[in-house]
Amino acid sequence: QLVESGGRSVQAGESLRLSCAADGATHRVYCMGWFRQAPGKERECVAAVTRTHTPYYADSVKGRFTISRVDSNTLWLSMHDLRPDDTATYFCAYRTETCESTMTGTAFFDFWGQGTQVTVS
Repeated sequence: QLVESGGRSVQAGESLRLSCAADGATHRVYCMGWFRQAPGKERECVAAVTRTHTPYYADSVKGRFTISRVDSNTLWLSMHDLRPDDTATYFCAYRTETCESTMTGTAFFDFWGQGTQVTVS
C-alpha cells in the first residue's frame, strides 16, 4: 500500500514537500516516481528515481522540484517556486522489477497511491 501525504493549497512561489511510504510492500521496490494529473489532462511523470538514486525530472519542474529516496520504500518530493500550472493530483508509484531512470511512462509502474491534491493559486 502506498500512502501519500503533504498536499494542500498554497500561493504561487511557496514550497511544499510531499511524502510517500510503501507500507507493507512485499515486493522489492525498484524505481519510485511522482506523477501528476490535472483535470482533463493525462497523468505525467514529474520525477522518478531508481534504487541507486539516479533521478529523472520532467523539463517543467527541473530546478524547482527535488525527488529524494529516503530509504528503499520512502519517497519525498520537495517542490519550490510553485506555479498555478503545478496544480494537480500528485500520485506516488513504484515498480517491482529492475528499471532505469528513463522508464517514466505510467505502464512501467505497478503500484499506485490514491493521490494527494496540490492547488497553487
